[in-house]
Amino acid sequence: MSLPSTEDIIDDLSFFDDWEERYKYIIDLGKSLPKFEEEWRTSERLVKGCQSSVWIQPGNEMDSQYGEVLTFSVDSDAVIVRGLLGLVLAAYDHKTAKQILEFDIDGYFGAVDLERHLSPTRGNGLRSIVMRIKAIASASV
Repeated sequence: MSLPSTEDIIDDLSFFDDWEERYKYIIDLGKSLPKFEEEWRTSERLVKGCQSSVWIQPGNEMDSQYGEVLTFSVDSDAVIVRGLLGLVLAAYDHKTAKQILEFDIDGYFGAVDLERHLSPTRGNGLRSIVMRIKAIASASV
């Protein structure tokens, strides 16, 4: 199953009246993430600054429309964080490095009213994940 677009996520989340329903949606996003290979659970792939363990395995593919795009396999030991990873991947997976670096992630998080509903440590972890992906994209430019 592929992840919905950022626009679809914003639209879907706007239908829910309360954050408990939104959290369930976000958790379901995490359940749709592909399996993360056990051998990728290494300290080099571990994202620093997250309360939970989060691993990112970057890759790349050729896209007929955009040329080389970056791909990301991700995992976390926390269910809600896997969902947050789904939100992030909707913005960044299968995108060019330039698209990743130009994407308005703060506007996206603002549109889903996300950070106001996360604990400070989860918010810091989310920013660490975004910074790690942007660093990977910067190294690819």
